[in-house]
Amino acid sequence: MTALTDMRPIEHVGGRELRSAFACFPTGVTALCAHGEHGPDGMAASAFTAASLEPALVTVCVQRASATWPRLRALPRIGVSVLAAGQEDTCRSLSATTGDRFTGVAWEASDSGAVFVTGAVSWLECVVHDELEAGDHIIVVLRIQRLLATQDTPPLVFHASRFRCLTG
Repeated sequence: MTALTDMRPIEHVGGRELRSAFACFPTGVTALCAHGEHGPDGMAASAFTAASLEPALVTVCVQRASATWPRLRALPRIGVSVLAAGQEDTCRSLSATTGDRFTGVAWEASDSGAVFVTGAVSWLECVVHDELEAGDHIIVVLRIQRLLATQDTPPLVFHASRFRCLTG
C-alpha cells in the first residue's frame, strides 16, 4: 500500500517514473489524418479529449518534435478517427517513424481532404481552431465540422503501455 509520505518531488523523478505515472490513466487512441500532396498523411495520438459542446471542440496533444503535425496543420481539414478495439496494428502503423504509415490501413477520404480510418468507432472532420504551447508538446484545439459515431463498437484503449479492450 502506498502512503502520502511515499510521494517524491517532481525534481527527483525521472522520465521513466513520469511515464509510468501517466500510464496509470487509460486513454482512447485516435488517428489524425488528411490527404496531402503525396497521398494520405497521418499519425496516432492518445492524448485526446472532448473540450467543448458549444462550439464543438476537441483537443489532442502532439509532440513539438513531430514532423507530421506541421504537414497536417497546413491542410484544410483533418480527420480524427477514434480507433476501435482490434485496430492495434493500425495504431502501430500510424505511429511508425519510417516507411508508409498507411500500408495495410483501410481508409476513406472526404471531399475536403479529411482522411478517416475504416472501422473506427467515430469520425470527426475538423479544422484547427487553436494551438497552445505545453512543454515538449503542443495542445491542438480542433473545431468539429462534421461527425459520425458508432455506439455499439468498443474503442481501442491504451493503458499501462499496452492496448486493452473494455469489458462490460
